[in-house]
Amino acid sequence: MKSHLPERIVCLTEETTETIYLLGEEDRLVGISGFTVRPKRARKEKPIISTFIDAKIEEIIDLKPDLVIGFSDIQAEIAKELIAKGISVWVNNYRGVDGILNMVYQLSTLLDKKEAGLKIISEFEERKSAIELETKTWTKKPIVYFEEWYDPLISGIQWVSELIEMAGGKDAFSELSQMSLAKDRIIANPDDVLAREPDIILASWCGKKYKAERMFKRKDWKSMNAYQNKQYFEIDSSIILQPGPAAIFEGLDIMHHIFKNWQLQQ
Repeated sequence: MKSHLPERIVCLTEETTETIYLLGEEDRLVGISGFTVRPKRARKEKPIISTFIDAKIEEIIDLKPDLVIGFSDIQAEIAKELIAKGISVWVNNYRGVDGILNMVYQLSTLLDKKEAGLKIISEFEERKSAIELETKTWTKKPIVYFEEWYDPLISGIQWVSELIEMAGGKDAFSELSQMSLAKDRIIANPDDVLAREPDIILASWCGKKYKAERMFKRKDWKSMNAYQNKQYFEIDSSIILQPGPAAIFEGLDIMHHIFKNWQLQQ
């Protein structure tokens, strides 16, 4: 009997590639994004056919995919071009943690690995509950400023903000996290960060190496508690800015570890 599952999948972003490997269905993958770092072996095993905003359309077509998976309205033009060529395309457009979990569930169901997908979701829920049980006893939670880009200053997207809260912190710019586009999360005046008096600064400069000396050259930023107490940290963008398993597991744990250490110093 012929299988009705997709047999030749191209992923235009990392998180679905990572999920497919976690589900043990990597043999179905025939092309991946150049930003893929999880798992490490994916780059050795699969051809790279895209960045985030550009894709090698003809090379994708030559791979004869029966499904291409993308992420966000930013990849709308890629999707449009592929659809016009007769390729089936699935584009996720979530911004929050629930969206990440929905992606895992939908992808696992699509690949007939529903139980494996539910196991991933259950493991996250268990970890989240354990952290919440611990942090609800904290008398004070750190105010956290997350910087996604440095010029202009851009604060964290929704799933980052939600993970900060889950990990035991308070997002200093939680109101901006609801804006799906980076341009709508710009903090035009660096003094606005000073005014929020962050206890901890987390930086993930969207693929560019974080340089603390560049950050703290900003006027009066060395006066912040976060600087004075050496509470500024980089989180690799491949972990926290990919809306997939790396963020909800590794990203959550990294932030919780930082917040817990801060809590112990109070």
